[in-house]
Amino acid sequence: MADAKVIPFDDDRSRARRRPGRPEEPSGAGPGGPAAVRALPGAREVPDEAPAPEPVAEPGTEETGRAGWERKLAGGLAFLRRRVTGEYEVDEFGYDAELTDQVLMSLLRPLYEKYFRVEVKGVGNIPEKGGALIVANHSGTLPLDGLMMQVAVHDHHPAGRHLRLLAADLVFVLPVVNELARKAGHTLACAEDAERLLKAGEVVGVMPEGFKGIGKPFSERYKLQRFGRGGFVSTALRAGVPIVPCSIVGAEEIYPMIGNAKTLARLLGLPYVPVTPTFPWLGPLGMLPLPTKWTIEFGEPIPTDGYPPEAAEDPMLMFNLTDQVREQIQHTLYKLLVQRRSVFF
Repeated sequence: MADAKVIPFDDDRSRARRRPGRPEEPSGAGPGGPAAVRALPGAREVPDEAPAPEPVAEPGTEETGRAGWERKLAGGLAFLRRRVTGEYEVDEFGYDAELTDQVLMSLLRPLYEKYFRVEVKGVGNIPEKGGALIVANHSGTLPLDGLMMQVAVHDHHPAGRHLRLLAADLVFVLPVVNELARKAGHTLACAEDAERLLKAGEVVGVMPEGFKGIGKPFSERYKLQRFGRGGFVSTALRAGVPIVPCSIVGAEEIYPMIGNAKTLARLLGLPYVPVTPTFPWLGPLGMLPLPTKWTIEFGEPIPTDGYPPEAAEDPMLMFNLTDQVREQIQHTLYKLLVQRRSVFF
């Protein structure tokens, strides 16, 4: 397969070192592959001449349906040709926008719309342009909440923005998952990469609870765990972008974790091995998530551009802003739980 073009965020290609999760070359680009520099997200090239409009068949006619299928087929064949010839682009993190839009989102959408029936609120609180840091609660034993949040932003934001999730090291050492995560725009949860994305005008998502949140027992559902030392606040302050709190209800019940096989987890090098009412008792069938009803609400953004540059080093400010974000998410979770009719409807 031919090399993919690489989209650098800027012209400075020197890096102090490479970290786990950041490939030496973006996925799809081979050694010595050509790099085509493109403007940052938001810039658009203006064609010299507007293309002539294609003829449109009258609605309700047989030609309309035939033309639709022909366009889909032509688009699919063109997509496959670009995959084979390498005429597609990835950025330096390995993000493949075309593959994400046309394939990965299409695979996640039935789970989002039909299975979990996600209801989205407040998506307009995410800025239409420029960087923003979305901070959300984390739960559900498996990180499906991050993927559903990514679909919510992609499909419901008026500007059709893309969410770049920060993921744990474990994601980037798992075969297959590693490559898919990079293609979908995920990157290692480190301050340098997050700040670089935010300054490039991207919407970045982080779940500060980490494994403490996603692996907590069912008895502690919807009780937020510690948000670390506030590193996400420091990153937002350095980039001068707003922090958007996000509350997710419904993920806690998809795999009710009633136990943890700690010995097996240590042997496998995993943070936990969950025991649920269906797993491992039902074998592979027990890995099927319960069809709960989800709600994702994006809260009012918390601006950071009014603080001086040295504010990112102020531990008291870090603590106060971190606590403000955490309290806003927790309060919204309680509100959504009160409004919820049932877990499944």
